[in-house]
Amino acid sequence: MTDPGKALAQAALGMVGCPFRLHGRDPASGLDCVGLVAAALAATGARPIAPTGYGLRNLGVDPWLPLAAGAGLAPVSGEVRAGDILLIALGFAQHHLATAVDETGVVHAHAGLRCVVHQPRDPAWHISAHWRIAPDPEG
Repeated sequence: MTDPGKALAQAALGMVGCPFRLHGRDPASGLDCVGLVAAALAATGARPIAPTGYGLRNLGVDPWLPLAAGAGLAPVSGEVRAGDILLIALGFAQHHLATAVDETGVVHAHAGLRCVVHQPRDPAWHISAHWRIAPDPEG
């Protein structure tokens, strides 16, 4: 049996180097942080509905948070594991998604570098929400 978290982390790692594009949903033409998570989830067989109508800066993200459950993600707390999705508060009105590849590394769409990158998780990042692929109720 394949670990769904590890499969999600591997799918995200496979997108490292893709170009950055705000509202991008296709790895070939570009991804933003939301598009990266949606594309990685889709690569594992999920059918996520990616939010729209957001900018690089948003005063709040509450209207979009329920979409996580629809993508098969469940809120968790505690240690970060491979495949966990992290909502990070980078600064005032700067909300960002990253996919954990292990306890210390993440893949995310970096607007400044204009591509998807794999890097260590910055200890200064404040994790404001943390999701994991929900366990299969049938197994």
